[in-house]
Amino acid sequence: MIESKYLKENIENIQRLMSIQALKHFETRNLGKLLRLSKIRQYEDGEQIIQEGDMDPWLYFLLSGKIRITKEGEEISTISRKGEIFGEMRIIDDQSRSASVHAVGETVCLAVDTSAGDRLATSDEKEARLDFLLLLYRIFAEYITVRLRLTNEELVKAKRDAKRTESPQQPPAKPKSPPPKRYIENL
Repeated sequence: MIESKYLKENIENIQRLMSIQALKHFETRNLGKLLRLSKIRQYEDGEQIIQEGDMDPWLYFLLSGKIRITKEGEEISTISRKGEIFGEMRIIDDQSRSASVHAVGETVCLAVDTSAGDRLATSDEKEARLDFLLLLYRIFAEYITVRLRLTNEELVKAKRDAKRTESPQQPPAKPKSPPPKRYIENL
């Protein structure tokens, strides 16, 4: 891995961040804060970015390339869209990494050190920090929602496929006819 120093808060870097879809809702001052917590990391093909079980504090935005996500050695997904977030679950739930991530080909990421809050100026107001964190969590929620919907679709497909292999195709059952109507005669 080749890693830059922490990024500087300047107009060129802020403009670069604004081109990332997930960060388009950030105000300039919040992008500046994000820059001060961030480094650019470049990985070679096959290089590990995240190790399942680790407790590191990094959040990633994919800038270029592709990543492969695996859990217990099984491939879960690949991601190649610029601006895609990964590593957010660890930041949200404060538990160990749930999966491993490896570079597929040369891959470049914006790595945000979520433990480096002290790099933000101490003169920042509590409200500004709260706004920043809320916006970050909103982005997490949007990405997690999209991924959960895709997971639901894959789960339904897998269950249907499993049912087809468990029992041979049977013709649909004929609908039952309603019971005959009974009338009570007047006495």
